[in-house]
This record gives sequence, C-alpha cells and structure tokens, in this order.
Amino acid sequence: MKKSIKIRLAVTYIGIMCISLAAMLAMNSLFLEKYYVERKKESLKKVYEALNNVDGYQYSALNEDSGFKKYLAEKNFLLIVVDPFGNRYSTTKDEGEMLAYMQFEAQFSRGQREIMEEKDNYVVTKITGDANTMDVVCMYGTLDDRSSFMVRTPIQSIRDSAQISNLFYLYIGLATILISSILIWIMSRRITKPLQTLSNISREMADLNFDVKYESAGQDEISVLGNNLNKLSEDLEKTISELKTANNELQQDIAKKEEIDEMRKEFLANVSHELKTPIALIQGYAEGLQECINDDAQSREFYCDVIIDEAGKMNNMVKKLLTLNQLEFGNDTITMERFDLTELVRGVVQSVQLLADQKEAKLHFALTEPVYVWGDEFKIEEVVTNYVSNALNHVDYEKKIEIKTEIRNDVVRISVFNTGDTIPEADLDKVWVKFYKVDKARTREYGGSGIGLSIVKAIMDSMHQKCGVKNYSNGVEFWFELSLAEGKKTECQKM
Repeated sequence: MKKSIKIRLAVTYIGIMCISLAAMLAMNSLFLEKYYVERKKESLKKVYEALNNVDGYQYSALNEDSGFKKYLAEKNFLLIVVDPFGNRYSTTKDEGEMLAYMQFEAQFSRGQREIMEEKDNYVVTKITGDANTMDVVCMYGTLDDRSSFMVRTPIQSIRDSAQISNLFYLYIGLATILISSILIWIMSRRITKPLQTLSNISREMADLNFDVKYESAGQDEISVLGNNLNKLSEDLEKTISELKTANNELQQDIAKKEEIDEMRKEFLANVSHELKTPIALIQGYAEGLQECINDDAQSREFYCDVIIDEAGKMNNMVKKLLTLNQLEFGNDTITMERFDLTELVRGVVQSVQLLADQKEAKLHFALTEPVYVWGDEFKIEEVVTNYVSNALNHVDYEKKIEIKTEIRNDVVRISVFNTGDTIPEADLDKVWVKFYKVDKARTREYGGSGIGLSIVKAIMDSMHQKCGVKNYSNGVEFWFELSLAEGKKTECQKM
C-alpha cells in the first residue's frame, strides 16, 4: 500500500493544496500591508492633485458636506489646509491635533518616521507610533497657491484586516483541504481502479491465465491500454497454444522416432535370430555334401531336401516381411471392392482341406448363402488363410476347427475357432507383435516365423476394421470384422 498510486496521487494533491494555503498565508502576512500602504500613497497623491486644482476660496467646501469631503471620509483621510492668510480648513473638528502633526518637531518626537516619497512640494511618510498612538501614512507640504496642507490616514486597521484575513483563509483553507481530500480520495479511487484491474489482469497473464479480460466502457488512454492488453492476452494464449501443440507434436515425433529405432533394433535382432537356424542348417548340410560325408544317393537327397526346405522357409519369411513392411508404411495399395465373403472362405477351406485331413482335423464351414462385404478381396483372403493355417498348426484334443460368420447390424464378424491349448491371458495382446511366439518350440516345429498375425493386424488397420482373439475353455478363437455391403442380408448365423 505504501507504493499505491491511489495514495500517492491523493497525498500529492493534498500536499499541493497545503503548500498553496501556506504560501497564500505567508504572502498575505508579508505583502498585504505594503500593498495597502502603497495604495494609500497613490490615493494621497490623488488628493494632492485635487487640492491643487481647487481655488483658495473654495477650501471652505471642506467644512461643508461636499462630495470631496465624502470621498475623504470614505478613504478614511483626515485633511487640514492652512492658506497663506492663516485660515484653516479641516475635515475634522480636532484641528489642534492636526496642527500638532503639522509641527515637524512633534512628528519626529513620536515613534519612527519612514519617508516613502519626497518631492519638492510634498513628502509622504509612514509613521510607526508608540503604545499610545496609531501607525499612520501622512502627506504634508505646500500647494501651488502657497497653502500648507497635511492629509493622513491610519494603517493600523490594515494589520488587523491582514490578521483577520489570514485567520479566515486558514479556516476556509482547512475546510477546503478536508472536503477536497475526500473528493480527491474518491476520484483517485475511480482513476486508479482501472489501473488496479489492469495490474490484476497482468498478474493473471503472468500465471498463464488468459480467461480474465478487461471490460472497457470508454475511449480514454486506460481503456485503450485495456483493449491492447486483451489483444496481447489473446495473442499470447494463441502463441502458447501453438507452442504447446508444436511441443506435443515434437514429443510425439521423438517418441515415434525412439519407437521406430527400438523396432528397428528389435527387428534386426528377430530377423537375425530367425535366419540363424536355417542358415546354419543350410551351411552344415551344404558342407556335408561338399565333403561327401555320405556317398549313397538317399543321404545326398535327404541333405538336398533339408537345404531346399530351409531355403523355402527363409524365402517365405522374407516375403512376409516385405508384405508387412509395405502395409505398415502405407506403401501397399488397398482396393476396396464388393465381394462374396462366403465364396472366399469356401475357397480357402478347399485349399487347406488336404492338410486338415493329414492332421486328422475336422474343418467345419457350412454357410451356403452369399454374404457381400466391402474390402480388399486379395488381402482378406490372406487374413482368412493365416487364421485357418494358424488354427491347423495349433489344433489339438478334439481336433475341431469351426469357421463362423455373424451379422451385427451393418457389420459381419468372421471367426476361426480351434480346439487346443489356450493362450495365456498376459500374451493375448502380444500375439500381434512381429516374431512373438507363445510356444517357440512348436512354432519352429511347423516352420512358423511369428509374422502371420502381424500381417493380419496390419491389413485390418489399413482398412480401418477390427480384429481380435478370445480364449474359450476348450480352445482359441481369432476374429475380424468387415462392413456389410448392400444386397441380401443373411440372418444371424453360426455355422
């Protein structure tokens, strides 16, 4: 509060008023009497000029109720004229005292005499009296007609007037200061209130709170400042928002870069691990052939079969990796078309029926009515093939595989279920990750690379559709969804 503009403004104005009052009282005390005496001197000179314009025989008018005598009375002047013949004319009945003042020796003997102006025909003096006499301003001398004169006026009253005036000014000044202080305090509050509001707004802006706005109702400088502060607040909020957005995008880019780098490292490690075994087998059997470890034709054929088989696995894995890479980086073109899902699934079932018979697995798909959906037919065929192949590789116990379709509103869900061991719940979300294998020994046994389900996930994401996996008590079900195309809708079926 010591630094408040409101208090400083009020104190400044009140201080100026107090200094002005003190200066006025000092000026009144120091110069009022001198100014009054100077004015009296000028009035005495006018009386002298008036007496010089009066003929001697007209002095008798001073003893009458004339206009000149009234003027002297109004000015509080006492006048006595003695003509060359000894005749006396006076405005006062106490001519003796006036004659005594005309005696210079008597004047010198009373108090202190100060000559204010001295001319050839008159002298103006200020006489400071003692305790028994008053201070007067006196003019005496001779007129043009050789008459002697003296006019005087008391100045004690001016001192009394100055004291009364000072006291009056003091009372009025104090009352004015009191009233003005109240008004100044009120006005200063009105003036500084917008400044305090702007100060609070700037403090909120410093704390990054841009919701507070200055409500302006005028066109003065403070209102202009408030409007500019509002604009600054909006610009700062917009700039900070853009910076935060850019920073968030940068963080995401950094996180994505780190993720890609981690994926690259993981990819290289997985590829190296997956290729290590077939390369070692190919190298070993090739060296065996080169060194002719077994000379019989059957052994050489077995070595060649192993080399061909491992090379085929490597080739298949590389193809899948290329396919997955194109899908993940958006380099593969998705062709959305309307096709018969029933016909597509039936074709996949027929192609794997021989493998199912070899594993003694029961492959069940009995849907006959056409179901038209939207999607990339070639890639959906790859999804179904991966699901069915995965089911054949993990089917066990009852060795039962069921392919079902279920229509929900405008979505068709296709699921492939196989009996066998369930997937641990902790691994359900990881089966879509490249090279992830729940049972590595079994995966190696049927030549799996851990990429098939990753391709399924990438294909469904590229078409903005869902896929998933679910455990049952006796097996596992993999599913995916497609949009139902216009045409005949089959009732909800489970085949």
